[in-house]
Amino acid sequence: MLAALGVLALASHPLLSLAATKKRAMALQLYTMRDPAKKDLADTLKKVREMGWEYVQWSGMPNLPAEKIRAALDTAGLKPIAAHISIERFEKDFDTNVQFWKTVGVKDIAPGGMMNDCKATVKDWLNGARRLNELGAKLHAAGIRLSYHNHSFEFEKFPDDNRRKIDILMESTQPENLNAEFDLAWMYVAGVDPATYIRKYKGRCPVVHAKDVVKGRDGKKQQFKPLGQGELNWPEIFAAGDEAGIEWYVYEQDSGEGSPFDFAHASYEFLAKQMK
Repeated sequence: MLAALGVLALASHPLLSLAATKKRAMALQLYTMRDPAKKDLADTLKKVREMGWEYVQWSGMPNLPAEKIRAALDTAGLKPIAAHISIERFEKDFDTNVQFWKTVGVKDIAPGGMMNDCKATVKDWLNGARRLNELGAKLHAAGIRLSYHNHSFEFEKFPDDNRRKIDILMESTQPENLNAEFDLAWMYVAGVDPATYIRKYKGRCPVVHAKDVVKGRDGKKQQFKPLGQGELNWPEIFAAGDEAGIEWYVYEQDSGEGSPFDFAHASYEFLAKQMK
């Protein structure tokens, strides 16, 4: 009976229950709202919640103590599920940074890319993989999942290795220590099929950035769009995500025409229809 009660208690946790039922879940990457947040964080968070968003990823926001981040989110009625972090800060003071993000209340963290001193060569890249793997093992023991967030360059190759950089990274780290926080738009810009990579790393991409884009052509730069208004094949992506065990689709838009409130609202309407 005690064991059964323990299982019920775990299942009642909002984050764990979503994962246990394999239900698609959605969140907003607050980096999308960084400009209005610089002017008025409280009002921005309030409007995000009024729009319908309930869960968020903390990134690009004002630099605040953990207690104030949590208080601001609580006041707005928002729940944090993930954050972008600095690997170097964890390497310098692991315990303080773990406590920081546990106070905020996130379960998943990811750097915004590979560390600057680990990009130039295959040897450097493998050193970066080692550092991420070691940190991921420590975080795993502390109850936090570490992922790696990509842009487009991770799908390029080094001159002396036939593998894509992202594949070198994933093959050189343990699944329990490092996941992939796939940015779907940057994958598409890089010329790879997001659904193919989602399936390739089944069970290893619990959180992805749902982002839409029109690829740059004829010398023009790519244009980010509200979800469903770009070129990504969303039915195939969601099908692949169901197979691979994606837990969170985190909407993000780096830039766009009009107000971020407008395209965040349009993306909420699109994404909400896809959840089940």
